[in-house]
Amino acid sequence: MNVMLIKNCLALVLFFLISSFAAKAQTVHVTILHVNDTYQFTPVEGGKLGGLARVLTIRKEALQENPNTLFTLGGDTLSPSVETRTYRGAQMIDAWNAVGLDLAVFGNHEFDLKSAELLQRMKESKFTWLGANVVDTKTGKLFADTPPFIIREIGGVKIGFIGLLLPETKETSSMEAHLKVTDYCAVAQDLIPKMRAAGANTVIGLTHLFMSQDKRLAACADFDLILGGHEHTLLQSSANGTPIFKMTADAREVGKFDLYIDKKTGRLASMDWKIIPVNDTIPDAPEFAPVVAKYSDLLKQLAVPVGSTSVTLDALSYSSRTKETNVGNFVADAYRKVTNADIGLVNGGSIRADLVYNPGVLTKRDVLSILPFNNPIVKVEITGKTLMEILEHGVARSREDNEPGRFPQVSGLKFTFDASKLPGQRVTEATVGGKPVKDDAKYTLATSDFLVSRGGDGYTMFKDAKILIPAEQAQKDSGVFEQAIKASPNATISPKVEGRIARIN
Repeated sequence: MNVMLIKNCLALVLFFLISSFAAKAQTVHVTILHVNDTYQFTPVEGGKLGGLARVLTIRKEALQENPNTLFTLGGDTLSPSVETRTYRGAQMIDAWNAVGLDLAVFGNHEFDLKSAELLQRMKESKFTWLGANVVDTKTGKLFADTPPFIIREIGGVKIGFIGLLLPETKETSSMEAHLKVTDYCAVAQDLIPKMRAAGANTVIGLTHLFMSQDKRLAACADFDLILGGHEHTLLQSSANGTPIFKMTADAREVGKFDLYIDKKTGRLASMDWKIIPVNDTIPDAPEFAPVVAKYSDLLKQLAVPVGSTSVTLDALSYSSRTKETNVGNFVADAYRKVTNADIGLVNGGSIRADLVYNPGVLTKRDVLSILPFNNPIVKVEITGKTLMEILEHGVARSREDNEPGRFPQVSGLKFTFDASKLPGQRVTEATVGGKPVKDDAKYTLATSDFLVSRGGDGYTMFKDAKILIPAEQAQKDSGVFEQAIKASPNATISPKVEGRIARIN
């Protein structure tokens, strides 16, 4: 009886293997490698994770397994970073050209560069940029005449790619006024039927959106797969039967997606996927060495120590955008002290390192990685009423998007908010210097000029603020940070979480 059962099981397994092989024989195998939000080509976390020389090794191995391999990027790579302050993103174009990137969608921080700079970076790219909902209002055409979509024919089947950018780009970058981000759903609804009519019966979205927006996109248009970015977190979801994937920032992983596309219909028949960790067990591809050599002088300068920390520093993007952090406290304190203001405020999205720093030496790279934007720290005078509007705005999306860059790190101020309440009604208590905030009282506040003069992260309520230290007279964010480290006893910092921000629900 047991022998017969084993024989039947073996026969069943063999049947499924043969069926699977036969099914795959009728398909074209296409591999897509995907990363997103990759701001530097060197490894992160002390060299343990990331590094595009390692990613190139992964791509070479994937090509050996399957010549039908494409490499995609889900946006945000030219800015912000330490190197971009000097090279304006050219270092990342060199890196991606060496890796062999095929397609990239614009991220919001690509538009931290001026249009002329971004256009030059695009000319230097050996890969194709996509942004079907980024319009130049001067011409009425897509920015830089980027194609509305790309169709690649591989093994006789056609795969369509469309790139879409998040609508909040104006708020979260320095996008110039003549550029406009149109509705991603409306654009997809218009273009995807055209892609399918052109023979692309497998359609892939390259997006730089919040996950909630990716899900809405999947529900309003017919995608087979969405490969995204923006959150800096390893995420996998689905909507309307469409799988959605995002990797962690700075190429800590590479997503590998093996698509099996029906030769007759061109439709996606099946998909296998896995996440490949990019760590120090993966050797550097020797072909990447010229990129490292080209920028070696700057890399050496960035290794210079500026001080140290006696405690673990939390500079993770998720932390900076959702709760009080010790790094946020230290930076906000530094802003307040250097300007002699009542309050210091840091929008969490300006803290960019996305790392945890263990106790030990802090280098120039560490300082600039945490605050890479080089924004002036201005001083303004506001009323208590405006201060409450600022705080309400800062926590208005804490429940919806989970990681809003507007989230405030503060100094000289304590506040409590209830995320279960409606936006605009969430701040239940706020004190400055230990005293409740009064609507008609006047307070001085130090923060980035990005918020004050440009309404960055949607902080439009600063428009009526009285400017006490204007941008042209202000010190820059990373300089203030570095000075504060050096001014600490023995140039060693020990910031703490002190209960400045309390969240209910």
